[in-house]
Amino acid sequence: MLTLPKTGTTWLETRSGFLFLVRTADTQDEALLADFFEAVSLDDLRFRFLTAIDHVGHTRLHSLLDVDHQRTESFLAFDDSGRVIATAMLACDAAMDVGEVAISIRSDHKGRGIGWTLLEYVAGQARQRGVKRLQAVESRDNHSAVELEREMGFHVVPNDDDPSVVVLEIAF
Repeated sequence: MLTLPKTGTTWLETRSGFLFLVRTADTQDEALLADFFEAVSLDDLRFRFLTAIDHVGHTRLHSLLDVDHQRTESFLAFDDSGRVIATAMLACDAAMDVGEVAISIRSDHKGRGIGWTLLEYVAGQARQRGVKRLQAVESRDNHSAVELEREMGFHVVPNDDDPSVVVLEIAF
């Protein structure tokens, strides 16, 4: 069983009974996050970063981990062996009115309810910070994420900036 590596950890359980640990990330987690992204499919990397990439390098990893822990937070999800199985990021505007969420899951852990449970958790974190609206910017090709967010009560908001993406939003 995984030992709790840091304070601020939370065990979450999916509807199917799968347990995983979530904690905030920091700059010391770069190697863990790099290993995680090596286990994410190329399509899912494209969906997460909204551009075609085959490797997540140091600069991008650093930007995901070097956060202020209030307006921006990065979360890591671990299985009971201590392996990172998912990551989520919450990034809020300066007024803390609107937050944006982005989630990635290891290819071999998809279909277990981790995305749904992690999105619920991040939405709760956003509400605790006083965020009024939570958005997800998704590739129009990422049908599973768009459907999951719609099932959770997100609705499509107008987006004239980029026809290749759809913006989904939920108000608290």
